Amino acid sequence: MTDEFQSYRDRVNQQLQLHLDQASSEKLLQAMQYAVFNGGKRIRPLLVYLTTEAFDSPILLADKTACAIEFIHCYSLIHDDLPAMDDDSLRRGKPTVHIKFDEATAILAADAFQSLAFDLIASDDQLTPEIRVDLVRSIAHAAGANGMVAGQMIDIESEGQSISADELELMHNRKTGDLISASVMSGAIISGASPEMRTNIQIFGSALGLAFQVKDDILDETGDTSRMGKQRGSDAVRNKTTFVSIHGLDAAINYLEELSLKAIKSLKPLGESGAHLINLVNFNTNRDH
Repeated sequence: MTDEFQSYRDRVNQQLQLHLDQASSEKLLQAMQYAVFNGGKRIRPLLVYLTTEAFDSPILLADKTACAIEFIHCYSLIHDDLPAMDDDSLRRGKPTVHIKFDEATAILAADAFQSLAFDLIASDDQLTPEIRVDLVRSIAHAAGANGMVAGQMIDIESEGQSISADELELMHNRKTGDLISASVMSGAIISGASPEMRTNIQIFGSALGLAFQVKDDILDETGDTSRMGKQRGSDAVRNKTTFVSIHGLDAAINYLEELSLKAIKSLKPLGESGAHLINLVNFNTNRDH
């Protein structure tokens, strides 16, 4: 992550630690801290902060929502890694939570993250009740049975099978894209953005969310194992359908560029205020892990 975004990452890390300290069980707290502070890029809370600032609202209004979305992301990663799901032993080059602790503790840590996320938003007295309800509705939809969970279900059902390009895109729009879209939409909700601007920011989030997955698929083919924290080519070993396996590497790279341009174009009405968001799009295009 570039120095441009480091202050935001530092801020959310401080906030995450503050809210994690409320856990009463020592083992549960250790597992939750391990899951959160394991080298994540903090893309989702960063998007909450950057969108809030782009609409000229104080960043402190976004602190609890930024943490909430990162906690939901952490819960989803713990579940993804479980033996019943992807059965991964490494996450970002470190043992996954169920390997480091045990499977029951991992499940409970994930459950706690999801509950804590909505508790944070519901109790955020810096925001009006109407804004809190809008945030809860938006994030719950993105994370639930019509969003991230639906994407994970499609992923499980399609493992070992060939799926079409449309099915692949639907899966990743749900599994990855919806929570990224909810992150930028949260900044718009906090800031009271107009319906027109919310539409634009929704387009941005959807394009960026899919661009992140396309980039991940490209890195699985071309990346450095030591930088990525997982084995290169792991998707092929599992016989998983990816944007590279369907379209080929060159076409996947071209699609990444198309999505990035779409995301940037959607920010045009923001003018200079959208500069940091544009830089984040470019970061995704050029990242190596």
